Amino acid sequence: MPTRHDIRNVAIVAHVDHGKTTIVDAMLKQAGAFAAHQQLDDRMMDSNDLEREKGITILAKNTAVKYHPKDGGAPITINIIDTPGHADFGGEVERGLSMVDAVVLLVDASEGPLPQTRFVLRKALQQRKPVILCINKTDRPDSRIDEVVNETYDLFLDLDADEDQIEFPIVYACGRDGIASLTKPENGTVPADSENLEPFFSAILEHVPAPVYDEEAPLQAHVTNLDADNFLGRIALLRVEQGELRKGQTVAWIKRDGTISNVRITELMMTEALTRKPAEVAGPGDICAVAGIPDIMIGETLADPENPIALPLITVDQPAISMTIGTNTSPLVGRGGTGKGADAKAAVKQRKVTARQVKDRLDRELIGNVSLRVLDTERPDAWEVQGRGELALAILVEQMRREGFELTIGKPQVVTKEVDGKTHEPVERLTVDVPEEHMGAVTQLMGVRKGRMDNMSNHGSGWVRMEFVVPSRGLIGFRTEFLTNTRGTGIAHSIHEGHEPWFGTLTTRNNGSLVADRAGAVTAFAMTNLQERGVLFTDPGTEVYEGMIVGENSRSDDMDVNITKEKKLTNMRSASADSFEAIVPPRKLSLEQSLEFCRDDECVEVTPEAVRIRKVILDQNARGRASSRAKNG
Repeated sequence: MPTRHDIRNVAIVAHVDHGKTTIVDAMLKQAGAFAAHQQLDDRMMDSNDLEREKGITILAKNTAVKYHPKDGGAPITINIIDTPGHADFGGEVERGLSMVDAVVLLVDASEGPLPQTRFVLRKALQQRKPVILCINKTDRPDSRIDEVVNETYDLFLDLDADEDQIEFPIVYACGRDGIASLTKPENGTVPADSENLEPFFSAILEHVPAPVYDEEAPLQAHVTNLDADNFLGRIALLRVEQGELRKGQTVAWIKRDGTISNVRITELMMTEALTRKPAEVAGPGDICAVAGIPDIMIGETLADPENPIALPLITVDQPAISMTIGTNTSPLVGRGGTGKGADAKAAVKQRKVTARQVKDRLDRELIGNVSLRVLDTERPDAWEVQGRGELALAILVEQMRREGFELTIGKPQVVTKEVDGKTHEPVERLTVDVPEEHMGAVTQLMGVRKGRMDNMSNHGSGWVRMEFVVPSRGLIGFRTEFLTNTRGTGIAHSIHEGHEPWFGTLTTRNNGSLVADRAGAVTAFAMTNLQERGVLFTDPGTEVYEGMIVGENSRSDDMDVNITKEKKLTNMRSASADSFEAIVPPRKLSLEQSLEFCRDDECVEVTPEAVRIRKVILDQNARGRASSRAKNG
């Protein structure tokens, strides 16, 4: 069959923070994608503000480099898909893999294969993609290259890879310095027999199969991602499987429900480095972008109008975590950070607080995010949003908050399913790296959360790696407690492992809440008296309302407190009357920490300026009646 030797399509997959985006940066620079005078940022592929802040890749992105072989042959286009390493964004990984013919598996030379490595590799092996192993960060002082290579072989065997897949080439690299080699360097050193990524490029050309096509086959192109442009409207990113796609051509658009309609391609673009350039034609194996189809969706097919043949739809794993997202129902809705001043009033006009605006935004998210589900609830102003994990849903809420939305977010719940008449819940495989002295604390923490230890290994460096199988419910709120118990030194990663029978009741948070019993502004006098009762979350001067949670109680039950109490003034003056007690700085909770902190009867209020935790029932008396009814059945 005819083969296109001028093109290669490859995805770079790895665990979080193993250097995918950094090595793509180095490939772009060394392939001459930028002029010598251009000012370049680190992690150029992470274009999203949240990606830069959190240091993780959230969206799969594609770039293309023109590689000029050293033997003087014709230049070869290498399309590179930079995928997220976090299992919560698995939908992005699956779409990225559907566009390529092979994968580069990046593994840290010190940390070795971790849970997300297993997750992304399993996806690649399921799709029968050849693998190139790249051991990155060989210059780390604690690198252990031989052991990591052996662990990777064990992982391949564990995932039932066949003989062809296990015979993978190995490249050793230091992505930060842009150096790669095929010969193993000493631990803790940069490869010495190379000055650039030339061996890495050569390995890609040799081991990534060139696209094969049938000259007689009609046009088939698969939509794998969506983008938007102010001038062109919705842009579909697709891979051409067979035939040719031309600008101005009329094609058959095969929708998800099987219906077919003819549409015209108004604009065709190909990626060069980080920009899209107009093109006239895209052939088999090309990854291109087309405009002119306003309602096109991921997984659909563009085909020949004379002979339309659909490609299989992209399937993704089922959601494991859900949370309720609704409009803001607190007394401070639509008011600025303090609710006072001209700036706050001006900001109110930009607020998005209606149910229609929230629903439209969730529907827009569904277009590009195939791993998300949005279900109606009993209330007309709230929806159940299901996703892969807590992080994926928290990222969605954070994006909406930055766009001016005010929301009420319910406590994250697990998505259960019925198997043979019994309730099954999702379980996670958790890998924990901790110093030896914290081993007992972590084991105790996992025991409370119904986790069972599967494996434990000691590398002899003072650190222990433990693997647990634990219900997903047990990991909601786990991270904060884990970091506290390990003094901030522990590293924990988890991936979805399937479903198991319901584990029973879990008590993950032992402490109750300090709940404001009236509206007003927080006073330093009240905080001084309350700080011995627990840990406070608010600063002096912050506006609170009845039912808002202002701290964590040191005991297990909730306590209603007056945090707005003022000191009574008298006309008597005394040298010893004023006691200058220091106020303990309040604990500031991020959005993720607030969601973890919530109990079943609590929710999180999210506005552009503030994240507040509150009771679902704000009125103190109504809350008491509801809890007594729950106790008495």
